Amino acid sequence: MPGGRLTKQERQQIATGLADSRPYAEIARSIDRPTSTVTREVMRNGGPTAYRADLAHRATERRAQRRRPTSPRGPESALPAHGRDAAAVADYEETLTTVLMGSGLPRMTARVLTCLFISDTGSHTASELARHLQVSPGSISKAISFLESQSLVRRERDDRRRERYVVDNELFYQATIAGARANTALAETARQGARVLGPHTPAAARLENIARFMDFVAESIARAAEQAREILHAQPAPTSDDAAAPPGRDRG
Repeated sequence: MPGGRLTKQERQQIATGLADSRPYAEIARSIDRPTSTVTREVMRNGGPTAYRADLAHRATERRAQRRRPTSPRGPESALPAHGRDAAAVADYEETLTTVLMGSGLPRMTARVLTCLFISDTGSHTASELARHLQVSPGSISKAISFLESQSLVRRERDDRRRERYVVDNELFYQATIAGARANTALAETARQGARVLGPHTPAAARLENIARFMDFVAESIARAAEQAREILHAQPAPTSDDAAAPPGRDRG
């Protein structure tokens, strides 16, 4: 299987596959690439309806030209902690960003949230995020504002009075509950529309069905979130390596 960057010809094949409504996996097989490579390529260059091979190729060339080797500038430039493979971490970071974009987040917002999720501390300052993502502080501020509106991050001050953006387990629960409330609000609005449009009309029937559906979804999500809340605070289960170690032996 070939490695390295996608060629212009491969991007043209991807564009052709998208135009023919072919699945990502099928497109990937046709150019002998992983499905994740094709998915990432499409999502970072406009999505399936706006992807253009020539524009994607030029954008990749511009990104490559902007990347220059830099000297270490402190902890943020250090090698990944815990002996992690830097290339594998970078690849996973791109993969998670792509998945978050698929859930509806804008690319920059998804990149910021990914950085916070994969950080051991679960927090970063604006300058740390801007340096890691190589973007302006303004871009970070806009992304954070959106994430805050979705209850996905919170702000706090550290001991140096710097503002830090934080993700934690409880925030994930709160974001889920916020989503359930949004569904409830949609149900109420749909039911209001049914009353305005009058009984026994097709439009009112449609809105009433939407209201009933969203009521059920909101209630199910809220109930499931409450039942599963303790999972977010549970200790990870022992790995197979831990289980195989003899009792009383030092596992490092």
